[in-house]
Amino acid sequence: MMKTLSYQALILFLSLSAANFAQQPKAQKPVQPATTEPGQEKPEVINVRRVRLPITVLDKRGQFVSGLAQNDFQILEDKVPQQIDSFTSEENNNLPLYVAVLMDTSPSTAGKLKFEQESAMNFIQTVVRPRKDRVLFATFDDRVTLRQDFTDRLELLDRAVFAIKKTGEKTALYDAIWQFCDEKMRSAQGRRALVVITDGEDTYSRADINDAIDIAQRTETTLFAISTKAGLSSAVPGVESGQVKDRGDKDLDRLCEETGGMAFFTGDMLSLERSFSKIAKELRSQYLITYRPTNDRYDGSYRRVDVKLSNGHENLKLRTKRGYKAVADSVMPK
Repeated sequence: MMKTLSYQALILFLSLSAANFAQQPKAQKPVQPATTEPGQEKPEVINVRRVRLPITVLDKRGQFVSGLAQNDFQILEDKVPQQIDSFTSEENNNLPLYVAVLMDTSPSTAGKLKFEQESAMNFIQTVVRPRKDRVLFATFDDRVTLRQDFTDRLELLDRAVFAIKKTGEKTALYDAIWQFCDEKMRSAQGRRALVVITDGEDTYSRADINDAIDIAQRTETTLFAISTKAGLSSAVPGVESGQVKDRGDKDLDRLCEETGGMAFFTGDMLSLERSFSKIAKELRSQYLITYRPTNDRYDGSYRRVDVKLSNGHENLKLRTKRGYKAVADSVMPK
């Protein structure tokens, strides 16, 4: 009798224990708490922003200047001096290069398409270091089309460039810049540049020029533009010397200047090739500076960036991006 009662008691105990266990909340993955002193509040977690500045330095003749050191540069953000966090000279800049080449395929490019393809491919072959750099190739008209994602395989890029046989209907330049900066350049683990080949003004984008500049600055992408609207003949006065003629030219100029790049206005086929060569050389000749802003708030305000050279280098000119918007989705350099 006692054995039967003991057995029944055991069954009852196990049943009650199982019911009690079922009512308990499921165990959560443990989280390592922040260490604090007794009586103190837990410290606030702050994301540390670092701003990266690719800087091009030129002499009076427009030649790239090498040999400068960290103490030759002064960085100001909203007129407040900033402490340089890291400095890389053009000789030691071993970061991989990510270049997006965007080609305009609107109707007006039909007669220039073949030469633009050949020139673009020559540029790609010049700029890519195998097993290190990556190039993306895309086109834009009334549609924005990725033809080849980032790769160092020249045969894939060659196939993508020369596969284009027809043109579209409109020119969605700003949408193309926005899309590839946001979707591709943002996650690129290296120096970022976007080269646009176009012959006309934007006629179809939902984004505007300010949107394009903003996303390029926030993703730390330097924009270069090559305008081929002159028809690749030397018959257009002023174009050969790179003069800015109309609103479309001014917009291309602004896009590039605000992000640290340069716009080229080609007047003949030789100048188009020279423009590509100059971009390739510039990307190899830049200094790279990073700093942590003294104003580390993500408040959406625009921060003006100025880079100055120290005494003794007043005759040199430099280019870099002019600022950025302090929002939480900005890219932080590795």
